[in-house]
Amino acid sequence: MLETRRDIFQAIADPTRRAILTLIALQAMTPNAIAEHFDSSRQAVSKHIQILIECKLVDQELTGREIYYHLNPQKMKEVADWLEPFRELWEGRYRKLDKLLANLKNKK
Repeated sequence: MLETRRDIFQAIADPTRRAILTLIALQAMTPNAIAEHFDSSRQAVSKHIQILIECKLVDQELTGREIYYHLNPQKMKEVADWLEPFRELWEGRYRKLDKLLANLKNKK
């Protein structure tokens, strides 16, 4: 049986998984606490969490009998690092546009 290998971008492509990441970025949460924020079943939410764990975006910690899920900021940094050149590109374009608009305004 072949193992399905997911990458971080597949994980964050889903809006439910992005919402889960947003929730646990603020504080570690139990699966039930996460599931309360969604209209889907607890099982569906658990599947989303499992994908996030497989991609190492989420870590789990056992405290007593409860499992808490929290964001792995180092893994999210991979996304930010990948996006950085695009952010720089667009910021450069916006600066050029601002300069052009300022020149047009000064000519009036």
